[in-house]
Amino acid sequence: MISEKQVATEAAADRNIDRPLGGHPDTVRLAAASDDLVRFEGVSKIFPAGRSGAEIAAIDGIDLTAPRGSITAIIGRSGAGKSTLIRLVNGLERPTAGRVVVDGVDVAQLGEADLRDIRRSIGMIFQHFNLLSSRTVFDNVALPLEIAGTPRSAIEARVTPLLDLVGLADKRDRYPAELSGGQKQRVGIARALATEPKLLLSDEATSALDPETTRSVLDLLARINRELGLTVLLITHEMEVVKRVAQHVAVIDRGRIVERGTTFHLFAHPRHATTRALLAGLPGYRLPEGLALEPQPWAGARQLLRVTFGEDDGDRHALSRIADVIGPDFSILTGSVDEIGGKPFGAFVISLSPGAQLTERAVAALAANNFHAEALGYVA
Repeated sequence: MISEKQVATEAAADRNIDRPLGGHPDTVRLAAASDDLVRFEGVSKIFPAGRSGAEIAAIDGIDLTAPRGSITAIIGRSGAGKSTLIRLVNGLERPTAGRVVVDGVDVAQLGEADLRDIRRSIGMIFQHFNLLSSRTVFDNVALPLEIAGTPRSAIEARVTPLLDLVGLADKRDRYPAELSGGQKQRVGIARALATEPKLLLSDEATSALDPETTRSVLDLLARINRELGLTVLLITHEMEVVKRVAQHVAVIDRGRIVERGTTFHLFAHPRHATTRALLAGLPGYRLPEGLALEPQPWAGARQLLRVTFGEDDGDRHALSRIADVIGPDFSILTGSVDEIGGKPFGAFVISLSPGAQLTERAVAALAANNFHAEALGYVA
């Protein structure tokens, strides 16, 4: 839990919320605004050598964009470089090489005054909420405006509708200790929106929440994105989070982007081993416990396939269409039909009869019916 004094001291020099982004003469504004609110251009971040004597490349030559009005997810394992990447966006870290461009401004070239300007256009929510225990819900949300010297009447006019937006109008006079985890995160979201940002950064914001609360918070983020047109850059290690709200996704591994694309395409056609590993825990990707996959067949072995699809009528006709191509003698080991990016998406692991094989002809026939088939191996 951070202290009020700590927050106030950190921003004590910032007293003018109305100064426009780029108002300082040292601001480096690039070409006119593009369709991408955030651009990473050949970005690397190297930290000095520690006890090991070797430098650490947390970010290594990343090119990436976040389109305006989108929810873009950056997903990877712990230590992959996700948090460093997000700290480069708001200037808490500066790149060793390359440019981080936010709304046409090269963040690394800004002085402290301009960094404070651009940070007011970037909201941020955290895994552990970072609320001030001595302040009410209303006063926590109002804090960025108070620090900026906003008149009390203007604060009231801004904070009250925000509390209504996040569903906490009846909790305005409560303290953080009286709130659930999901309610605390909603306070954090309202606080992040107080300065009317163009960009919202979410750093593992649902990792400390239970699944039901996570869904409600993600639905709120999707609503904010939809109704306010706010661009969201979402850092997470959870594919369930990506699947629920993101339109675009990039997979980061050891400081490099190893795969990117629309969320639907990434789920339907994962190519990199890291992406496949991150998907492995989801229904349709997770194999039943106790199965020992072997790469080569033997007498009596059954071939396992993963079949994915994404058609408007796929949830109703998928199984019959699969049977038309590979025959009726197969069994479903696991699978689900879900929605990703507003489109139906199904993934099944099926077991063929002993001796049956996935042929090139069957793959082509499945593809003609908007299926993707992948041979996984063999089991007894």
